[in-house]
Amino acid sequence: MMMWMRRLAGTWFAKALFVLLILSFAVWGIEDMVRNIGRDDAVARVGGEAIEVGEAQEAARRELQRITRALQGGFEPDQRIRRAIAEQAVEGLVLDRLTRQEAARLGVTAPDQAVRNYVFQITGFQGPDGRFSREMFNAFLRNNELTEAGFLALLRADLARQQIAGAVRAGAALPEAAARPLLGWQLEQRSVTLVELPFAEAPDPGEPGEAQLARFHENNAALFSTPEYREVAVAVLNAERMIAAVEVSEREIEDAYAAHRSRYETPERRRVLQALLPDEARARALAGRWSAETPFAEIEAAAREAGGSASDLGLSSAADLPIPALAQAAFALVPGTVSAPIRSPFGWHVLRVTEVEPGMRRELGEVREELRQEIAAERAADLAFERANRIEDALAARTPLEEIARRYDLGFATATLDARGLTPEGEPATLPVADAARNAAIARIFALDRNAEIRLLEGPWGFMAVQIREVIPPRLRPLETVRAEVTAAWIADQRRRHQEERAAALLAATRAGQSLAAAAEAAGARPEELGPFPRSPGGGNPMPRDLLAPSFELPAGGVTMVPRAQSFAVIQLLGVTRPEPPDLAEQLAALRREGAQAVAEDLETQHQAALRARADVRINPRLLERVAGN
Repeated sequence: MMMWMRRLAGTWFAKALFVLLILSFAVWGIEDMVRNIGRDDAVARVGGEAIEVGEAQEAARRELQRITRALQGGFEPDQRIRRAIAEQAVEGLVLDRLTRQEAARLGVTAPDQAVRNYVFQITGFQGPDGRFSREMFNAFLRNNELTEAGFLALLRADLARQQIAGAVRAGAALPEAAARPLLGWQLEQRSVTLVELPFAEAPDPGEPGEAQLARFHENNAALFSTPEYREVAVAVLNAERMIAAVEVSEREIEDAYAAHRSRYETPERRRVLQALLPDEARARALAGRWSAETPFAEIEAAAREAGGSASDLGLSSAADLPIPALAQAAFALVPGTVSAPIRSPFGWHVLRVTEVEPGMRRELGEVREELRQEIAAERAADLAFERANRIEDALAARTPLEEIARRYDLGFATATLDARGLTPEGEPATLPVADAARNAAIARIFALDRNAEIRLLEGPWGFMAVQIREVIPPRLRPLETVRAEVTAAWIADQRRRHQEERAAALLAATRAGQSLAAAAEAAGARPEELGPFPRSPGGGNPMPRDLLAPSFELPAGGVTMVPRAQSFAVIQLLGVTRPEPPDLAEQLAALRREGAQAVAEDLETQHQAALRARADVRINPRLLERVAGN
């Protein structure tokens, strides 16, 4: 047996088998590398240069933080918003790559001195004296999670972009030959004859016959049909349902109070007046004068004469003052007194405190119930997420929704409702969601496909599972049940038809050569002459807003008929008033400036599109979803 195995091991078949085994173990060890061969891990490529997922995620995160700060935290991004933010972030990175590549191709650079000067000119980095403040600069970097080198690199690239954009936009202008007719078009005024025929003024058509009513009922089925109804079962899980089962101990409340003590403490604030002088001698002289109860207006003038400045820093806490030495001095001062000169990188400061707003602290007893609710809400939310995972498993196992609701103590209801949330009896359907989330939940129910798989839907309601048991399509209501509605609609339709025929007759008479005013008087209608009026609505314009566009589309002597919500209008153009260009030099100059700006923006957009086309930009939609976190 052993001899046979030795002979077998020496064959080419056995050697090939051993090679395959070795290769399989090798591939197993580098499985991730083998699996990713041929796959692109860049969310976008710009001229062959990759934008990695991590960079795009960081840009999207910064953009999301910016929006959240701008909206003061009242912002809950859903899937579509996250994707839009991701697309915007990736587009910004693509534009950055395009600009950098074009700057490199053209040899455009931003020297260190230009970057330094630009930073020093940014008002957000300037201190109370109007000069660059390292403290404010560092605070900006911290708040935006940027390094100094990273920020300067972004700024350098932006300066290069500005140079290129400036070259593209340079010379953009709106020629006077184009501006004059455009201004004439904007300022053109028109005069018209207007005849309005309200439906309410049409004669009473009388009661309809049975055959007329039946025919109108059938021909306008959409007006007299039931809405689509859906018979649904709805189960809801949210923190509000879980919070009753959460117990919070006194120890947890005390620990939360200790951990968040600063939330319940309002620091002392002081109104600080400051004078900033270039040297100590002048600062001491000004401090002596200020101590003699000299009015602040005089101190401001004296500081300016001494080559400095004076300002009111407003009510500020110690943390609000940018320089620790100033904060320490201001909060050690007796109100109404003047400090000795204090030196800082900006010069010599003299301070006076005029008002003190004491700090306050809410004790544990005052906030105990508030903390209890917060802790319970947080733990209830965690429990809801944990339970949601188990519910997802149960749904995947095809467990009936009603049984899941009983098992996991969910809010549960069955209802037949329309898209307004009403039952066939016209009553609000009972749903296990809060009133604030009711409309959103109903909209989601009617957005689902009738054969949609049951799954947990996350939204303002918490977690909601919807089973669509039946979709009841619209049905024409029997005539006897809607006779009054059909009769009223028939009468309104007859009135409308009557006025439409009168308007059409006026239109035909005017087109045959008669003036609209004469045709209207012959037909017993009231003509009205309006104008001259401008193209834009409001500002005392006598022409109704919805009739302005039709009026300005008419040729000389032209006439048109316009259906309105409650009437028909017939309009005939009487005249056109055009402004005299010599009297409009200032308006023409303003229009040319606006036009030049618009032309410059168009040129820049076209330049970016040309760069994009030349760079062959490619975006990976699968990785874009990963950047969005979907």
